[in-house]
Amino acid sequence: MKRLIGLGLSMFVLAALAVGSPREAKGQSAGLVSSVLNKLEQNRRSLKSLRASISMEKYNSQLRDKENSYGVIAYIPAAGRNANVRIEWNNPQHEVLTVANSQYLLCRPRLAVCYKGNANSSKAKAGGMFEMMNMSGQQLQARFEPFQEVREETLWGNVSAIHLKLVPKGSANFKYAEIWVDSGGMPVQTKVVEKNDDATTIRLNNLERNAKISSDEFNQKIDPSVKIIKG
Repeated sequence: MKRLIGLGLSMFVLAALAVGSPREAKGQSAGLVSSVLNKLEQNRRSLKSLRASISMEKYNSQLRDKENSYGVIAYIPAAGRNANVRIEWNNPQHEVLTVANSQYLLCRPRLAVCYKGNANSSKAKAGGMFEMMNMSGQQLQARFEPFQEVREETLWGNVSAIHLKLVPKGSANFKYAEIWVDSGGMPVQTKVVEKNDDATTIRLNNLERNAKISSDEFNQKIDPSVKIIKG
C-alpha cells in the first residue's frame, strides 16, 4: 500500500495548490506567486480529464536507496471522493489502482490478490485525499504556511516550471512538499518529504489534457480466482 499512500499525499498537495488563492510571503516574489496560482486556477477550471505517463521515485533515507516505478494514469476530477482515478504500474511490477464511487481497488495480478475498501479509510489515503481537491482557498490557507523557495526551474526533458515549497501548519504526516508547475498551470512534478526524511517524487509526462476517457477504465474486472482483501 506504500504506492497508494505516497501518491495520495502528492495528489493532495497538487489539489491544495490548485484551489488556493494568491498571497504574499517573506522573501518571495508576490507577482510570481500570483501568476502561478492564477494559472493553476485556470488549469483546474478547464481540466475535464487527464491521461499521462507517470513515474515515481521512492527514497529510503536510512538505506540511502531509491526505488523507481513507471506506469500510466487516467484521471477525471470530481467533487471529493467521487473523483475517478486509474494508475497502472507496469515496471518493475504490474499493479493497478482504481478509485471510483468512493471506493478503491488495488490489484496485484502476480499475487492473485486485490485490496478493496472505502476511499477515505486509513488504508486508502490516496482516495480520501482526493476529497481535498475542492476545498476553498481559505480552508487550505489555514493548513499551510506561506509559499517558500519560489523560483523558475527547467526539469529534465527541457520542461520549464515554477518551483514552490509547501510546509504544513501544525501536525501533519509529512514534513514538507515541493511542487513544479508548468507554463500551462499543470502540476507536473511533486516531491513529498516525510518526517523521517524518506521522500516520494512523482513526475507526469506525455500529458493529454481533456482526453476522451471511458468510465469503464475505472472498473476493474476481477477473476473469481483472485483473493479479495477488504481494507
